[in-house]
Amino acid sequence: MASEGGSPPAPEHASAREVFRVFLRLGVTSFGGPIAHIGYFREEFVARRRWISDTQYAELVALCQFLPGPASSQVGFALGLRRAGPMGALAAWVAFTMPSALVLVLAGLGMVSLGGVVGHGVLMGLKAVAVAVVAHAVWGMARTLTPDVPRMLIAVAGAGLALVLPGVLGQLGALAVGLGAGLLWRGEEDGREAAHVEAGVSRRTGLAALCVYVVLLLALPVLTALTQDKWISLADAFYRAGALVFGGGHVVLPLLQGEPVIAASISQEQFLAGYSAAQAIPGPLFTLAAPLGFAMEPAGAAPAAAALALVAIFLPGLLLVVAALPYWDLVRTHPVARSAMAGANAAVVGILLAAWWTPILTTGITGLPSLVIALGCVLLLVVWKRPAWIAVLVGALAGAVVGVSGMGLTWGQVH
Repeated sequence: MASEGGSPPAPEHASAREVFRVFLRLGVTSFGGPIAHIGYFREEFVARRRWISDTQYAELVALCQFLPGPASSQVGFALGLRRAGPMGALAAWVAFTMPSALVLVLAGLGMVSLGGVVGHGVLMGLKAVAVAVVAHAVWGMARTLTPDVPRMLIAVAGAGLALVLPGVLGQLGALAVGLGAGLLWRGEEDGREAAHVEAGVSRRTGLAALCVYVVLLLALPVLTALTQDKWISLADAFYRAGALVFGGGHVVLPLLQGEPVIAASISQEQFLAGYSAAQAIPGPLFTLAAPLGFAMEPAGAAPAAAALALVAIFLPGLLLVVAALPYWDLVRTHPVARSAMAGANAAVVGILLAAWWTPILTTGITGLPSLVIALGCVLLLVVWKRPAWIAVLVGALAGAVVGVSGMGLTWGQVH
């Protein structure tokens, strides 16, 4: 057995098929946004499957928080890469991304409805499940990553900063404070050997990925201006939006709206409808690119445009993960870096705690039914040790029952 916070037993490399199967289930059950996804991932890969330790997982989350791009998708991509190599990374991304992308395209065509009393009840139940899953993840990570008073104080400071400065500024500020406090504290982490985190790619591959990232970022606008090709223009717009996003999927909306080629084809109503639908379904918010790309081209070319937009918006963030991972392990094994990472890991707990409080708790617990569902899911996860996808099914079913029965979904409707 692994010591608390240390490395789990070295896992045998899995097949890409296993990675795909696990991430596909997460792709259809991970509701609640990026922070909730991180909670679902921890439940699956740290607590249940033990593919990675809490310490390694927190460091991976911290790294992806620093990089531009969709943090939860980057974490999932890195987990797949570590577990089954490049094919595992691809399998993780496809399986986690495709369900929500398909649903959004179908919703844009009017073939999927997310409304009605049953739909509202199911969404209420799923938001309550996210409250339970993230609370369980925060508690589990806190036990491992904040075992002493100094790191508890770092977590509290990180949570406070993330609450006072919402968005990417607060998150990066909390991580910076954690890194600095870890350097000043230089506690027990100094004396322990750092656990190796297998990158899954060589440093040469990492350098090549960084070169591809930079070349595409610089070359696509030039090619667009020279050729006036609509496909290159589409790829350029979505790639640039994905490359410049810090702080998660919510930031990508104004970037997409600011791209002339997209704004010329998509109305404000389509933007807002797609954004609202993306928040109501599982999976990453970046999959909003799929229905936008679909709507930008005629029917015959629409599927290809959706696929290109989807790949283009995710590609820069995934390239940066490949570029960073081989060098990340080199840096983090240094004693000073380990101390800094101990502080950053504690700050990650604080960031997750702040995000659990708002928006997950404040939007997930809207009345007595959602509170009861959330408490029931906590029992499923903590007492009966059921996997998160069981809690998702139970929460969705309970929410549907509440919606059909006409019970109040919000505090104002409870009599």
